[in-house]
Amino acid sequence: MDDEAYWDAFAAYYDVAYGDDAQTIPDDREFYRERALAADGPVLEVGCGTGRVYLDLLREGVDAYGIDLSTGMLDRLREKAAAEGLDPAVRRADVTEFEPEREYALVVVPFRAFLHLTTLDDQLAALRTLRDALAEDGELALNFFAPSFEVVCETYGESETVAVERDGESYRIVRTTSFVDEVEQVAELRIEVYDDDDLLVDRTAGLQLVSKREFELLCRVAGFSSWSVSGGFEGDPLTSTDQEMVWVVEP
Repeated sequence: MDDEAYWDAFAAYYDVAYGDDAQTIPDDREFYRERALAADGPVLEVGCGTGRVYLDLLREGVDAYGIDLSTGMLDRLREKAAAEGLDPAVRRADVTEFEPEREYALVVVPFRAFLHLTTLDDQLAALRTLRDALAEDGELALNFFAPSFEVVCETYGESETVAVERDGESYRIVRTTSFVDEVEQVAELRIEVYDDDDLLVDRTAGLQLVSKREFELLCRVAGFSSWSVSGGFEGDPLTSTDQEMVWVVEP
């Protein structure tokens, strides 16, 4: 996955750039919360970050565990949990070489985190590791966008600015997605966070575009037995690249 230093440097401003006020989050929290509440056993979140989804699970009493590549992100999660009297069970780990300590009834990879795996080796390593982490009747749930020619043509290389108010402070978030390798469909997402005119953070992360057929093939090669995809978090059929791809995969 992306270098740990990227996420560590970004940790202090992650909630500004990706919080609910930043207009970037798919409507996924309820989906993962309901799935976790229905799971018959422990739940693992991959890429738990500062706890946007993970802390919801703890609030609901879910037996939830989390891993993330960034120590800085996990430190921020622990601070937020402590302020609410919650006791998180999270640790630093790379999903491509993660060694599960137990079997999980549910593994979730929210908010398009899978797309930060930008090589086939890393994608397959992650899927095989998560397959091994699942109980026999467990499931893997994750979401990411369907690549759209229209979006690529109209928005790649163009910056988008969003004004965000958080904790009484005003910020500007500037996002720019550009191709690094058009043949391999590897892009980069640049995030700039400004407080007035001061640049607070400027980071770029890799992003691998993954089509429906490509992910199905990855699941097959990784050894999963079955998988399904919906268009959005309400379970609608996937009929358009305007919809979020929401996957449920079984070992």
